Amino acid sequence: MPVRGPGPKSRRARPAQSRPGWSGRSDPRAHDLVTRSRRAARWLQPGLVVKRWMLTSGLGLLILLLGAAVWADLQPIYWSLEAIKWTLSQLTRVLPRSITGPLVLVIGAVLIWLGQSRSFGSIQQALAPEKDTVLVDALLAQRRLSRGPSIVAIGGGTGLSTLLSGLKRYSSNLTAIVTVADDGGSSGVLRREFGMQPPGDIRNCLAALSTEEPLLTRLFQYRFRSGSGLEGHSFGNLFLTALTAITGSLESAITASSRVLAVQGQVVPATNADVRLWAELENGERIEGESRIGKAHSPIVRLGCIPERPPALPRAIEAIANADLIVLGPGSLYTSLLPNLLVPELVTAISRSRAPRLYICNLMTQPGETDGLDVAGHLRAIEAQLATIGVERRLFDGVLAQAEPVDPALLEHYRRRGSEPVRCDSAALQRQGYDVMVAPLQGTRPTATLRHDPRSLALAVMRFYKRHRRDS
Repeated sequence: MPVRGPGPKSRRARPAQSRPGWSGRSDPRAHDLVTRSRRAARWLQPGLVVKRWMLTSGLGLLILLLGAAVWADLQPIYWSLEAIKWTLSQLTRVLPRSITGPLVLVIGAVLIWLGQSRSFGSIQQALAPEKDTVLVDALLAQRRLSRGPSIVAIGGGTGLSTLLSGLKRYSSNLTAIVTVADDGGSSGVLRREFGMQPPGDIRNCLAALSTEEPLLTRLFQYRFRSGSGLEGHSFGNLFLTALTAITGSLESAITASSRVLAVQGQVVPATNADVRLWAELENGERIEGESRIGKAHSPIVRLGCIPERPPALPRAIEAIANADLIVLGPGSLYTSLLPNLLVPELVTAISRSRAPRLYICNLMTQPGETDGLDVAGHLRAIEAQLATIGVERRLFDGVLAQAEPVDPALLEHYRRRGSEPVRCDSAALQRQGYDVMVAPLQGTRPTATLRHDPRSLALAVMRFYKRHRRDS
């Protein structure tokens, strides 16, 4: 039998590009339908805590109707059955039963879909009127974050806020314990004028953990550039100052601000005492004030505070006791990190915790604070400071440091300013018993400054946590 070649009307021989209406792209309506179907299917995933309460409500309504019918001697049930029977008999006179049944099923399904979709739409409009996030996606994200580990991050300055902005992608169980020793800039002025604790680092942490609209967060971080008495102040600092005066304490003001900014976690001052730092230098000089310590011209030998042994807040102690991971840093060693360890109750709580404890080292040394110190030098400074308050054992056995190399052009720029990369001798630290982890903490994208990248930093921290959880 001869083989027939494709005729002029054969569809198989016709290239797709020559078909009418073909544009090389998929139909957007079909794509939208697939997207909606996948989104609807996500409602079937367990753990949303929505379906069970919908079923509970439906069961409750059924029992309510049954109770009312029993109370009325079951007469409403008989009446309802008779009404349904009469209605169906009338329908079957017009349409056969094979059509009536599916038609009623479709009408019921459409009514259920319409009611539920409009209900969830109204809920989403009330919860997030200006957000594009779909309700099921928001519920799934909230479920994932609520199951994240309880992480306590200790520090201050921009390093702590950078860490928090990355960690909030992995957990909502975050606690930031923030130093309150700052006495420079806007915080220092407000501290002297109003006798309150400095709000600057706390403001940065609240903004980092905020899940509210970006505009509100930008407002909280806005700094006045002019104006008599306002120049140099940030709106968030003034906001916290006013709330402190209204509520009577900075802790209450932080709680109120957290509600305004929809903070994911909590921010806790290291102490409620009015702490003032002092430092003894290698040349025998003693200087006071956080802003002066950061500009010291001689190596720092010892750090202390007035008053000595300030008390810790109960919320901070409770968070450490329940932590799955405790992190110190990144941040200025003597002005952001060690001031928190001058609170003895915090140190005691950390030493009693069974959670893995990680120290995150800076990328570069800081002139006047950590000149010439490598990662091991930073750790020795922490241990030496702890020894001054009677703590002989290590608090942090895990170390996270930058993996080399770093952009040579940026390094040269920092060297001209007196900074060097913080070198990490992993082998030597491991021989001393430290669990060392190196990672590209600066991120993969080229930047104009050497700073920790929030996503890269948080990813490395979570890898450290998962490794310890797997080994435990």
